[in-house]
Amino acid sequence: MNRHSEKSSSKDGVARRGLLFVAVALVAALAAAGGAALLINIMERKQEARNPFYRVVEITDETEDPAIWGKNFPLQYDDYLRTVDQVRTRFGGSEAVPRTPDDVDPRSIVAQSKLDEDPRLKTIWAGYAFAVDFREERGHAFMLEDQTFTQRQIVAEQPGTCVHCHASVYVPYMKLGGGDLIQGFEAMNSMSYAEARKLVSHPIACIDCHSPDTMQLRVTRPAFIEGIRALKASEGIENYDVNTMATRQQMRSYVCGQCHVEYYFEGAEKRLVYPWSRGLRVEDILAYYEAADFYDWTHAETGARVLKAQHPEFELWNQGIHARSGVACADCHMPYKRVGALKISDHHVRSPLLNINRACQTCHRVSEEELKSRAETIQGRTFALRNSAMDALVDLINDIKMAGEAGRNDAGLTAARTFQRKAQFLLDFVEAENSMGFHAPQEAVRILGESINYSRQGQVVLRDEKNF
Repeated sequence: MNRHSEKSSSKDGVARRGLLFVAVALVAALAAAGGAALLINIMERKQEARNPFYRVVEITDETEDPAIWGKNFPLQYDDYLRTVDQVRTRFGGSEAVPRTPDDVDPRSIVAQSKLDEDPRLKTIWAGYAFAVDFREERGHAFMLEDQTFTQRQIVAEQPGTCVHCHASVYVPYMKLGGGDLIQGFEAMNSMSYAEARKLVSHPIACIDCHSPDTMQLRVTRPAFIEGIRALKASEGIENYDVNTMATRQQMRSYVCGQCHVEYYFEGAEKRLVYPWSRGLRVEDILAYYEAADFYDWTHAETGARVLKAQHPEFELWNQGIHARSGVACADCHMPYKRVGALKISDHHVRSPLLNINRACQTCHRVSEEELKSRAETIQGRTFALRNSAMDALVDLINDIKMAGEAGRNDAGLTAARTFQRKAQFLLDFVEAENSMGFHAPQEAVRILGESINYSRQGQVVLRDEKNF
């Protein structure tokens, strides 16, 4: 090798070492920058975790507008706004049905009519306002609007009591009662719906479930406060105060149970009562109504004094495996989620079947497809038995109607009407409940089986010659 080649080789080596040094320095710089960015990100996330919200505005016990709460809790408020979504599941949910607004009802979108989907309901509810208008429930965002403009308001005068579960009522109650929640509740119960409607501005809002001072869950609905006290008294626990004696996990169901329950209006003052003093099972509630000699209306085709069940999700859920396992309503309908470093409850309240990953797979380690199939299998079986129960009840109603038209007025007809009352309430307890049996599958099919039995017994007693 000549001297020139040696010099060239030496220069190449120096150049390579220089490039290597630059590359190492660059990698080190990038690593340092990446490490610094990671540390900054970790610090930011830790800071986020330390500060779950920032007090942008002052919230008091009179701040009922959820938009104001949303300034301090934007993540939860964004979810809350999404309850306008209308999505069907196989046996529930709602779809957006266009309508032409008019002077009476300004809505341009409504949910599908359940009366059109199943005309048997008109026969079962003959003579009652629900036989005129009954639509699939929409999300919380529409609860006040849909109550205001239902045709039931036209065919029957509704009391102010109805606002209890369709609006943010805590602040109006407190104002009406001069700071006394129960007095305000009683005052609004005695109003007409039109009068009470002027006092409320929002559907359910943050203040209905959260204390503005601590953000802890709280129950603000007087009917639930009184109802759960009566239930606990029947279990040997006197003077139960839900807001001081319930656990946090219990409160994650109780705040939902404020409204998703069976109820009735007591007396001329239309006091809202949850009939739980004998228990939460359907037979307990029916026994309560029998003792009170209560009925919702007289059936237009049979003359029977009958009952209408109202969305008893809390009662049926209490009979199911999830409740017995300590699973709360919020665990499935408002599951926790991560947003950055924050762990929050999803305030987009909806069916767990629309959110299987977070709602179900936290506990059930199987695929989404399998979980959905299991749920729909339960619901499908319940729906099939519900149809059989409806057929049986309609058969009984038709038989009683024909007996009345034939001039019968005997012990058999009286007994058949009693069987109709029982069969109808049990069927409606499952029909009005919004899980299609999923909250307590075995209890739901048991109730429907009993309903079928009562309907057929009513038919038998009509045909028994001894009763003529």
